[in-house]
Amino acid sequence: MTQTHKLAVFSALYALLLSMATGAEPPAIKNVLLIVSDDLKASSLGCYGNTICKTPNLDKLASRGIVFNNAYCQGTWCAPSRVSFMYSRYTDKLGTNMAEHFKNNGSYSARVGKIYHMRVPGDIIDGTDGNDVPSSWTERFNSKGQEAHTPGNYACLNLNIFTDKLEDRESTRMPNRMFVSVEYEGNGSDQPDYKTATKTIELLRKHKDKPFFIAAGLVRPHYPNVAPKQYFNQYPWQNMPLPKVIDNDLDDIPRPGRAGSTSANNQIGKYPDNQKRMWAAYYATVTFMDDQVGRIIDELDKLGLRDSTAVVFLSDHGYHLGEHTFWQKSNLHEEVTRVPLIVSAPGIKPGKTNAITELVDIYPSLAELAGLTTPKEVQGKSFVPAMKNPAASSGKGALSFHNGISLRGEDFAYMRYRDGSEEFYDMVNDPLQFTNLASKADHQKKVAEVRKQFDARLKKEGLKMQPKKRRK
Repeated sequence: MTQTHKLAVFSALYALLLSMATGAEPPAIKNVLLIVSDDLKASSLGCYGNTICKTPNLDKLASRGIVFNNAYCQGTWCAPSRVSFMYSRYTDKLGTNMAEHFKNNGSYSARVGKIYHMRVPGDIIDGTDGNDVPSSWTERFNSKGQEAHTPGNYACLNLNIFTDKLEDRESTRMPNRMFVSVEYEGNGSDQPDYKTATKTIELLRKHKDKPFFIAAGLVRPHYPNVAPKQYFNQYPWQNMPLPKVIDNDLDDIPRPGRAGSTSANNQIGKYPDNQKRMWAAYYATVTFMDDQVGRIIDELDKLGLRDSTAVVFLSDHGYHLGEHTFWQKSNLHEEVTRVPLIVSAPGIKPGKTNAITELVDIYPSLAELAGLTTPKEVQGKSFVPAMKNPAASSGKGALSFHNGISLRGEDFAYMRYRDGSEEFYDMVNDPLQFTNLASKADHQKKVAEVRKQFDARLKKEGLKMQPKKRRK
């Protein structure tokens, strides 16, 4: 580090300490590092209470930032969620997106890996851009990988197929996506997330002296769950607990509220041991992804950029791994809609907040931290007040969209579907959402209050429930 660089770091640190001591506003950020994971359920991270999955690097980031315990996605699968948080729009694409806004205000803007929707594994194998928005970036870089074609111990868990012969997979057209895991010998450097971390580190070094908005998109733990053997070794499948499932759990869930993939209609339901293997593979790739986050953050620290950079980590949506017998995503229940969100910014004291937060809130929050004007098309609300005072309420609920709309409040979850059917859960006494209270006589007063709150919120946001499409 040069003497000039040392003086700059010292001056910034002094200003930061002075602002903290005097209660002044935190210094405006110069840079943004946005890290996006894929299909990551909040409950899989140590900083969100998981005691099995090892996520030391994200836990370290959490200890230096604000952990949003109640952050919710708006889209419940990749494409709509990513457009939503990049544009800060609930259901459409309008105005200037977040990366473009920073670029238009003088920042170098780069994408590495998956930020907008990419087909996994298709676009990853091909190294193509997917549904990228070119106006967002000064430069963009894709991270190719072999995915399920990686040589190693292959398992297709719903079909109960296991093989270590790559030629068998190629010749028989074995599945290469859902419920597939591959553990192999190697250090991970051939994997897309490792390549994304390496390129992000390169860009940080190259652009450290001018404002930047760098977005690193990691594809794990999205299927196929591919990682070096040493990550799988940390999670013996025999030791994996399965989620609690109660008898007749789906009887009070209306048909539009049920997942498309369940243990009843997918062969994974026939193989309890393979369900455990699915959890082990998911955790293995979460830990592999966590290591790549650590590589990026360590480099940010080495370059002396933490005092001028807001670091944001999130997932596009959560994931079901057998809860309610549901698998994958695309429904309005808690394991899908609740996502991890960790924000570390200079001048903000570390902590945790229970304020209800939406991913659409990221854009206006970063704009505020950077001292930029927020475009009028933005629908989110800045969560900077919750960062300054984690005990404060956000004063709003979180909306999510799939076959209808859900509203997550501080103590309830309400879903209304296009056919008019409903779900209502007491999230204090029933956080796993086992009992739908929407039609229970002794809860009608509360349900009526929430219906009014739901309708008022949709009206405020200019949203309407789309009618159910009739079959021709």
